[in-house]
Amino acid sequence: MDLLHSWGVELSLHLQTKYSRYEELFALASTVADLHTTFFCLFPVWFHVRRNTGLRLLWVAVIGDWLNLVLKWVLFGERPYWWVHETRFYGAGPAPSLQQFPITCETGPGSPSGHAMGAAGVWFVMITALLSIATEQRCPHCSTSLRFLQLGLWGLMGLVLLVVCMSRVYMAAHFPHQVIAGVATGLVVAQLVSSQTWLYGVSMSRYFLVTLFLTSFAVGFYVLLKALGVDLLWTLDKAQRWCLRPEWVHLDSTPFASLLRNMGSLFGLGLGLHSPLHNNKTKSTSVVFKTGCITVSLLLLHFLDGWTFSSENHMTFYFLSFSKSVVALLIPTTLVPWALCRVCRGKGEDKKL
Repeated sequence: MDLLHSWGVELSLHLQTKYSRYEELFALASTVADLHTTFFCLFPVWFHVRRNTGLRLLWVAVIGDWLNLVLKWVLFGERPYWWVHETRFYGAGPAPSLQQFPITCETGPGSPSGHAMGAAGVWFVMITALLSIATEQRCPHCSTSLRFLQLGLWGLMGLVLLVVCMSRVYMAAHFPHQVIAGVATGLVVAQLVSSQTWLYGVSMSRYFLVTLFLTSFAVGFYVLLKALGVDLLWTLDKAQRWCLRPEWVHLDSTPFASLLRNMGSLFGLGLGLHSPLHNNKTKSTSVVFKTGCITVSLLLLHFLDGWTFSSENHMTFYFLSFSKSVVALLIPTTLVPWALCRVCRGKGEDKKL
């Protein structure tokens, strides 16, 4: 593996040297590829534009990131920014000097890349949804245009994934083989989850049981491996030791923080869809109503995203992360549609008077 890692480091150095002018683009690509963008930006839009696509998007994101966590615990992947300091591959010679950035110092294992895996799954869902919408138009003379649209959208997805993968290697957060594995795994997860029709009508009890099972499995797996003498938090020490600046090491990038955010999102989706406030009276096909829901949801989620909390107490931090994710899903699914319906109903009654 050292030889493979050394090739990855050489590619990181090449990108940092030859493409340094694209640093802001790479930083943006890594930020947007984070599943935070899916939960706080993409889901509210798709949920109100095309409900089933929104549900599929969230299930793919949650299941994919949960699987990514388990795979990282199994594969024990290194990260370039600490590997260059600890490997004996370079002997007595100087180790390559990799640049670090504020988003370099992730604290979990490196393989497969969660950003690449998440981006692949999310974009697969969005592209298939757009092509499905185009196909539903049933234009008999548009077959050629549809083919061009397919090529264009899949080509766009390929370009986005390429930039995301390059950004993760540029930032010295991943080796090339880790981002390739992430893309491949993300596409497989998206294909498998998208083919399931039961997820469009999941009961609240099923949401609770799935959330409980995924959380219990991950925690149980962690406890089992720890009992066998495997320290699954070995990467946190490496991140703290080799990160250029201590403030770049964030607790919210640890495996358990990611797990609880995802489980909070899934549980929040269940609560939102089965809340007494979410009923037929709060559903509308009006374009104006949907636009209002999307706009207000994004605005409220922006304010919610600004709510940060101390990581000094880990248990409190994890609990608040879970709660924040629950609220983030309640806002677009229930709270905003219900509030706008109340406002519209009140205006209607005023007009009658």
